[in-house]
Amino acid sequence: MAPLPAGIRFIISFSRDQWYRAFIFILTFLLYASFHLSRKPISIVKGELHRYCTALHGEEVEFKSQSQKASGTPSHRPADNETDCSWAPFDQDNYQQLLGALDYSFLCAYAIGMYLSGIIGERLPIRYYLTFGMLASGAFTALFGLGYFYNIHSFGFYVVTQIINGLVQTTGWPSVVTCLSNWFGKGRRGLIMGVWNSHTSVGNILGSLIAGYWVSTCWGLSFIVPGAIVAAMGIVCFLFLIEHPKDIACSSSLVAQPKGCENGTQRVRLQKQIFMDKNKSLDPEMQCLLLSDGKHPVHQNHIVVLPADSGGGMAAISFTGALKIPGVIEFSLCLLFAKLVSYTFLFWLPLYITNVDHLDARQAGELSTLFDVGGIFGGILAGVISDRLEKRASTCGLMLLLAAPTLYIFSTISKMGLEATIAMLLLSGALVSGPYALITTAVSADLGTHKSLKGNSHALATVTAIIDGTGSVGAALGPLLAGLLSPSGWNNVFYMLMFADACALLFLIRLIHKELSCPGSATGDQVLSKEH
Repeated sequence: MAPLPAGIRFIISFSRDQWYRAFIFILTFLLYASFHLSRKPISIVKGELHRYCTALHGEEVEFKSQSQKASGTPSHRPADNETDCSWAPFDQDNYQQLLGALDYSFLCAYAIGMYLSGIIGERLPIRYYLTFGMLASGAFTALFGLGYFYNIHSFGFYVVTQIINGLVQTTGWPSVVTCLSNWFGKGRRGLIMGVWNSHTSVGNILGSLIAGYWVSTCWGLSFIVPGAIVAAMGIVCFLFLIEHPKDIACSSSLVAQPKGCENGTQRVRLQKQIFMDKNKSLDPEMQCLLLSDGKHPVHQNHIVVLPADSGGGMAAISFTGALKIPGVIEFSLCLLFAKLVSYTFLFWLPLYITNVDHLDARQAGELSTLFDVGGIFGGILAGVISDRLEKRASTCGLMLLLAAPTLYIFSTISKMGLEATIAMLLLSGALVSGPYALITTAVSADLGTHKSLKGNSHALATVTAIIDGTGSVGAALGPLLAGLLSPSGWNNVFYMLMFADACALLFLIRLIHKELSCPGSATGDQVLSKEH
């Protein structure tokens, strides 16, 4: 008999469980990356919405922005006259406040909607809920771009579009985190979710490149194309997303035996054996985790499933009940300030680069992607360090401590040239995005499966929504404050960001102290459970 090809040997070396787990990892990564892809265009288009030109000879014009730089890019048709090349209503002197209001409209709606989204999402099938959100988000992202083609200059139109888009996008985060946590557990959660959370940066990079391709020629397509991508991924979600391993008779914990999920009968028999042979209940955290802790895998014969959602299943956790989980309030307030910094960069970095390095909108958008490249490495690094040290809060605190002086250095040397800007974008991206990524993924999943919940699987979506919803309040405030402070100088914006980083660190002091005073603790979750 001829030997099997190397590629086939590689394929069959993985169990059915592992292939499904990898598929869900990639699918949820792409789904949420498309959400961020649709959020990025507004920051790229800002430089195009407000610019001036002076008529030269007939149809020929020369562009000049308020930052006193020559853009050299093709013109779109003037909004109101032959010399004003900005897009009304953003052609006024208060254009920075108007652009900041667009950001605030989206993010404020997102923050308010997030608190409701988790409560609603845990009571509905994730696949349907997420599909609806993606289709609606794609429609309203594209609607913003249609304002270009239909020559719409009503500020209210763009604000309302942003508000509704912010509300429907809240369906995304609780859904994908809950789904991923059903398939992946706590043992290497920091690393797994650190890699997975790079979807934020990947989405921002793709959104910048796609929006930048059309920004100077037809900025409406900078929104319509990302909107179409989000809607298309919504259809993919409806066709392929598997909410929980039990839906296809797979185990919810890593098993060495590939036959562990071959059929439902064997799975039920093994499950029954566990409950018959053991008179004590299982650790509730093992019910939806790959590993029972960071070091010791669950025995290969132990196939554990979550309780059914109907019948005798546990009721969904209340909002106040989720707040009582130790650590939820501290991490939520920390994320408020960490996300304030991150989203200020997300929405205002291209305009800052335009002003400082005198680049046009497309070049500034492409250069701003380096911040997200740094964010990819920062998120993975934070996950690896927190897994190794088994201290989530301390890892976040260290990166926040380093981020504040780095931002000051960024504001100082980024004016010295393009090379300095590139270096600081990468470093700042890593330190700013690291804590944000860790809290929204691994920390949220840890708290959503906290021991105090006694195995209630319904808590994860609510806890995730509370943490990210509180963080979104900061995300709404950051760009708004940047719009108010930037006319007085970009240094004031950076002082605001440094102050926010210091506040984020302050809210973690108690948790950091408890982690450091308990050397044997794991991930801070066990430290917190001692006081429950």
